[in-house]
Amino acid sequence: MGTEHAPELVDRAGRIRAVALDVDGVLTDGTFWWGPDGEEWKRFSFRDVMGISLARKAGIIFALISGEDTPQVTRFAAKMQIAHVFVGCRDKAAALRQFARDAGVSLDETAVVGDDVNDVAAMGLCGLATAPADAHSSARDVAHLVTTQVGGNGAVREFVDFILACGAMSQAAP
Repeated sequence: MGTEHAPELVDRAGRIRAVALDVDGVLTDGTFWWGPDGEEWKRFSFRDVMGISLARKAGIIFALISGEDTPQVTRFAAKMQIAHVFVGCRDKAAALRQFARDAGVSLDETAVVGDDVNDVAAMGLCGLATAPADAHSSARDVAHLVTTQVGGNGAVREFVDFILACGAMSQAAP
């Protein structure tokens, strides 16, 4: 993602007040491991953790919307103080609408970062749809922005840096 962007994209990014993140393929690299006792392990990037922390300090509200219902998702949400969590979600568009209502924002003020076919409907509803570089073509095709970083390796941080640079929530929350 270069430093030059179309004015329409910068305008979209500057209006963002709330962000919905997919987990697998966005916050993780889309893989998981099973431990010796059958437990599932996932890897999260501290670059993405820092990006979320910076955006939260600027007043951005976050949600996790995941098709999976695993302890790692709820544990990550708790660590990051993300109150809006939708797990085992089969209708991500409905979850995005609920998140926007709960957060008190319009869909135009929301962004979705998604990476696969199950994210496309929600991506089509929001003000700024973003996909990691390694996302499925269905997600890249509807994205307003495709990061240079891949999922689980700083794509969320790159996205957050972009929206903050464009003025998203430029008046920090108290």
